[in-house]
Formats: sequence, structure tokens, C-alpha cells
Amino acid sequence: MAIEHAILVSLLEKPGSGYELARRFERSIGYFWTASHQQIYRVLKRMESDGWVDARDVPQHGRPDKKEYTVADLGQAVLSSWLHEPIEPESMRHDLAVKIRGAAFDDPAALIHEVERHRRTHTERLAHYLAGEARDFPGPGPGPRPGPEAPAASGPLDAGRELQHVVLRGGIAYERMTLAWLDDVLATLHRLAAAR
Repeated sequence: MAIEHAILVSLLEKPGSGYELARRFERSIGYFWTASHQQIYRVLKRMESDGWVDARDVPQHGRPDKKEYTVADLGQAVLSSWLHEPIEPESMRHDLAVKIRGAAFDDPAALIHEVERHRRTHTERLAHYLAGEARDFPGPGPGPRPGPEAPAASGPLDAGRELQHVVLRGGIAYERMTLAWLDDVLATLHRLAAAR
């Protein structure tokens, strides 16, 4: 995937300025595809010159006008073409896993603080995802949403929101799996350190 595809998806969900788009990347899309503010502005400018997005000036009271972007017909066609292309399943590239294996040739206890640091980061990310889910998808608790035959208590979601939620649920499941694995790693490292 290219950043252009992530930008097209975000703008189809809701038109916005470069600043608003960058905030969305920080808040939700960035969970799965990261981009800096500068990168987003640079790519938006190129997408506008390529005819993928349209921009209009929006007056603001007490502030300079902002440029609001929407997806042009060509951008919609590019995204549609990309959505229909097959992609290869992602291969996992995990530096920490290689370090853990390498600890067999050094002192396994030396990795305990590093694994604990990773665990804190993933704990914070899981809490952030869960808070976002509670904020953006209120309803009957965690887990898959009810199907169309049984709408959620807060009313049925549209397809876009349903798909946003299923991606967020994937992130939540991934963080929970990662935390369980890190707990296993820590237990193993502590056991090996005690046996030395």
C-alpha cells in the first residue's frame, strides 16, 4: 500500500484539510499506516496536481483560509483499481524476536528491560485502541458487532463505520496477542536468568 491509498480512504470517509488529515493519521489510520505531517502535505500536493484530489479554499473566521480536500473521480478510480488488485500476505519482520533468539548466545536476562519496555508500549497502545473503540463505537461491549438482523443498541452502523470498527478490532486483537506473547517471553527470560 502507498500513502496515497491511505489518504484516499481517509478523504472518502470525510473530506478535510491537510491538518485534519494529519490528525486522523495520528488518531486512527496511523494505527496501521504511519505518515508524518510533512509527508501528508507533500503527497496531497502531488495528488492534487495529478488530479486524484480536488481542493477548495474554505474561509475561517479569525484565521487564514484552509484548503479542504475531496477525492476526485480519478482518485476514486485509482482507489477502486487498487482495491481489486491482489496483495501478498505480509511477512513478519520482528527485530525483537531476532534479539530474543540471539539471547541464547549471551545473557538472556539482559533483554528483560527491553521486553518490559515493549510490553509497556503495547499496553499503552491497547488502552488507546480500547478508549477509541469506546468513544467511536459505543454499544454492547467488546467483540464483533451484531449482524444486520440484530442492530446494536446505538443503531446500525453504515458500511464505512462497520469496516473501520473491524480494522480497529483487529488492532485490539493484535495488541492482546502481542502482550500475551511478551508475558511468555518475560517468564522464559526470568526462568533462564534464575537457572544461570
